[in-house]
Amino acid sequence: MRDAFSSLRIPEYKILWWAGVFSFMSVQGQFVLRGILAWQLTERESALGLVYLVFGLTMLVATPFGGVVADRFAKKTVLLWSQVLIFVAAVAMGVIVVADMIEFWMLLVASVAQGLAFAFYGPARVAMASELVGRDQLGNAITLSLLSMNGTRVFAPAVAGALAGWALFGVGGAYLLSAFISFLSLVQIMRLPHRPAVDATPRNPFSEIAAGVRYVNSIPSLRRLVLTSFFVIMFGFNYVAFIPALVEGIFDRGETWVGLISTASAIGAVIVSVPLAALADGPNAKRIMVASGLGFGVTVMVLGTAPTIFAAFGIVVIIGGFTTAYQSLSNTLALTAADEVMRGRVQSLMQLSFAGFGIAAAPLGALAEVIGLRSAMVVMGAVAAAAIVVYQLLETAAAARDEATPGDLQPSEPVEV
Repeated sequence: MRDAFSSLRIPEYKILWWAGVFSFMSVQGQFVLRGILAWQLTERESALGLVYLVFGLTMLVATPFGGVVADRFAKKTVLLWSQVLIFVAAVAMGVIVVADMIEFWMLLVASVAQGLAFAFYGPARVAMASELVGRDQLGNAITLSLLSMNGTRVFAPAVAGALAGWALFGVGGAYLLSAFISFLSLVQIMRLPHRPAVDATPRNPFSEIAAGVRYVNSIPSLRRLVLTSFFVIMFGFNYVAFIPALVEGIFDRGETWVGLISTASAIGAVIVSVPLAALADGPNAKRIMVASGLGFGVTVMVLGTAPTIFAAFGIVVIIGGFTTAYQSLSNTLALTAADEVMRGRVQSLMQLSFAGFGIAAAPLGALAEVIGLRSAMVVMGAVAAAAIVVYQLLETAAAARDEATPGDLQPSEPVEV
């Protein structure tokens, strides 16, 4: 247990961790509320997918710039303004819903705002964590960061769903509560130390993005990690976008159950996070990552065949554990392999997988309307599992080659950073 929470003994990291707790608590609630509103306004899976598509496209465009900003600007400043945007979006949506002025296009605007905030918040937060704890505890810090996110998912989606279904409070009230919690994150971020960027030399941002891509491409193991994560998250994680359709459309349950199912994955994540935090910097990290990624894809396939809402709840608990293990370890391996001056951009490329998740939601929603939601979920899980199998085959082949030519983690040629 002492090893599992070692990073939290660093005071500055502890402040960053609490800032993440409040931020993720707010954001998780908003994800559920946006899905509920999209389903209530349209009752179509494709509409749910469109909300996530806009989120994904925004992240796709903005995340590479978020990585550059994290490398070239003070990370506290980046976190602060990103959180301000999350706060303002929550307040605006709460007021609009309370005033009964909500329209579907407004959900798309809210998705753009949150996607833009995530694009800058994510790389800056992970890069700042690596600064505060150092390379030796990087895996522990990343796992605890995910624990802060998944811990809030144990109750935040359920509370948001319950409040949305409570006539006295409603979706608008739930949004305003989310805004208040987001403000608490702002307070914590303002307590963080101000540290200048490692290299604040102004450069063309497009050249910076290109340098980051060249850097990742020059390290074969890092390139494989980034590409595999993209496919696993883009397809496998999309099950969350269709939870409202699964719960309300197939199992005929209400908004409260939408929140409860979303909470189920967080329960599995929290169960896994504590032992994982003690192992994340160990020699078996890659093996655990591969096993958890494969398990993630398989259990998403099983979710598509769940006979009852209670079976779905249990399956999603298991999915949550596999997801957390895969995300924690893939990010740890990627950032450990990267130079400090490039970590923001490497993390931004890893985070692009969530842009892919949002982009794939719309075509997957259209596919679900053609072949059925259950079949579409089986397809999602199958693609994620196949990506892990391909990754392992490539790693095995690379290991065989490296016996003769070591140094897979070194760039094949000099790269400007």
